[in-house]
Amino acid sequence: MTTPAAAHKARRLAEREKRIVAAARALAEEQGWEAVTTRRLSDAIGYSQPVLYSHFPEGRSQIVTAVALDGMVELAGAMVATTAPDRARPGAECVRALVTSYLDFADRHPATYEAMFRLPIGVPFASADTPRPLRDAFEAIVAALRGLDRPPADLETAAEVLWGAVHGVATLERAARFSPGNQERRVAELVRHFVD
Repeated sequence: MTTPAAAHKARRLAEREKRIVAAARALAEEQGWEAVTTRRLSDAIGYSQPVLYSHFPEGRSQIVTAVALDGMVELAGAMVATTAPDRARPGAECVRALVTSYLDFADRHPATYEAMFRLPIGVPFASADTPRPLRDAFEAIVAALRGLDRPPADLETAAEVLWGAVHGVATLERAARFSPGNQERRVAELVRHFVD
C-alpha cells in the first residue's frame, strides 16, 4: 500500500520530470536541438545537472526520447480527433482532415517533430513494443482509409504509404524544397491518390 508521503513524492517527481521535458521542448523549438544541453536545461529550470540525471540517467538522448513521446501523444490526439465517429465526415474529407492535422503539427512543432521522426530515439516502431500514442496515430490513418467508399484492400500497407507521403511533404516543406503557397493543392493531390 502506498503511503500519502510516498504518493506525494511520486507526484512531485512526475511534475519535475514534466517540467524538464517541457523546458527541453521549448528550448529546442526556440533554438534548435543543438541548444539543448544538460547545462542549459538545468539553468533554464533551476535544477542542478545531478537532478536532471536522476530523472534521465542517459542524459540528453533520454530527454530527446521523452520529448518525442510527448509529441507523439499530441500528434496522436490530433489525428484521432479527425477520425472520431462523432465527426461523421465523408471518407475523403476525413483523409484530408487527417493529412492537414499531421502537417499542421509538423509545421507548428518542428523541433518536436524532428525528435519524433529524425533524431535517434529509444522508441521501437512497427512492433508489439511500439508506444500506445504512436499505435493510436497509425490506427487513425487506418480508420480514415477504412472509411473510404472504396477502402484499400491492404489497409495497413496503404496506411504506411500515406504516412510516408505525408511525412515526406512535411519534411520537404520544412526544408523549403517545395513551391511556397502551394500546400492546399499538394494536400488535394495527395488525398486524391488515396480516395480515387
